[in-house]
Amino acid sequence: MRHRILIIGLAAILLTGVGVVFGLHPGGSPKADTAQASGTVAPAGQAPADQLAGGVARAQERLRAVPGDYVTWAALGSAYIERARVTADPTYYPKAEGALRHSLQLRSTGNPAALVGLGALANARHEFAAARDLAHRALRIDPYSADAYGVLADAQTQLGNPPAATDAIQHMLDLRPGLAAYARASYDLEQQGRLGDAAALMRRALGDAVDPADIAFCRYQLGELAWRTGRLGDAETEYADGQAADPAYLPLLAGQARVTAAHGQTAAALADYAELTARYPSPAYLMEYANLLRAAGQPTRANQQLALAAAALRLFTANGGTDDLGVAQLALAQGHSREAVLAAEREWSRRHFADVADALGWALHQSGANAEAISYARKADALGARNSGYRFHLGMIELSLGRNGDARRDLSAALALNPHFSPLDAPVATAVLNRLGPR
Repeated sequence: MRHRILIIGLAAILLTGVGVVFGLHPGGSPKADTAQASGTVAPAGQAPADQLAGGVARAQERLRAVPGDYVTWAALGSAYIERARVTADPTYYPKAEGALRHSLQLRSTGNPAALVGLGALANARHEFAAARDLAHRALRIDPYSADAYGVLADAQTQLGNPPAATDAIQHMLDLRPGLAAYARASYDLEQQGRLGDAAALMRRALGDAVDPADIAFCRYQLGELAWRTGRLGDAETEYADGQAADPAYLPLLAGQARVTAAHGQTAAALADYAELTARYPSPAYLMEYANLLRAAGQPTRANQQLALAAAALRLFTANGGTDDLGVAQLALAQGHSREAVLAAEREWSRRHFADVADALGWALHQSGANAEAISYARKADALGARNSGYRFHLGMIELSLGRNGDARRDLSAALALNPHFSPLDAPVATAVLNRLGPR
């Protein structure tokens, strides 16, 4: 039976058991992920750190006894990628690459697992074109590899090729209709703006989930979908249920912090962010923390978090990653509009993804180039993701161009979707609408 589900895209880079993007989650504001996000950030099946460490140790012990075991070398490389995801530590990436390439040296043909692992690593480093090509190489060897289709779907999504991503996810669903495939499919529907359908599919995934980490993942995704449509009570319930299933699943803490802030409990939300970023210092979470600090009138502490985000991005780059989208978003947060334009243009030259179009449009707006900015803002919004951040940016650019009617429409749409979408931008949208008055 074929699982014909209308699908597209990826909220946070997911790979069956090992996928990750270190850096900013997709969306108008950083998303735990994704994560994505993700992004953009929160793969299914987050293994506990001690379990991962044990797996790495067992693989290393096996390889000391049988150094020519190319299968275990590939497994070790994938374990290092997973370790990087769980710890937000990209220094595991070179270790992963070394293990995976050694596997290929031992067996240069007929070794799809190593190619899939290298593809996952390329996605994690934001080398999406390379990941696409590696996935194709793996599929030429094993056309029934659901893992390879997962890598391919992630890459095509981030490259801005929705039909190709859809096709890859459909193959994954046909081959192995489990949580990893359902999660991708759900995000795809979300990217199309079909949030109700996305939630329904994630509930189907939740019904299949047994492991506490998988349950927590599904609850988190359901919470994110509720958050995106401003349903604070539903989001809060999903995050709480996820924490009950697996208190160690850190994205739930980010969701809880956003809801707490939306309820006006700023001090509690800041405490959640402090705990989260101490345990998982990703640029996305550090930037979210900085946004709330700035909204709370604490610019010095906000700048400290942005400095930590910059250090995290440098560490990512030093270990083989490329994240000009993250650089652009950070530059915008720091008020460096020209640097943001240059970084976003570099990213756009590599991939035409909605998050990149949104960042480039906003950077151009911040630098005063509104006539150019609006075309990118429209590109981001036209993809149908129903994103409050996108609509806010579009509305503010329209306002700068004197298109008050359009600005009123789009700023109203941003707040109608989620009146709490950003602690910094939602109040600006409200103030502008009050100033513009009724239509």
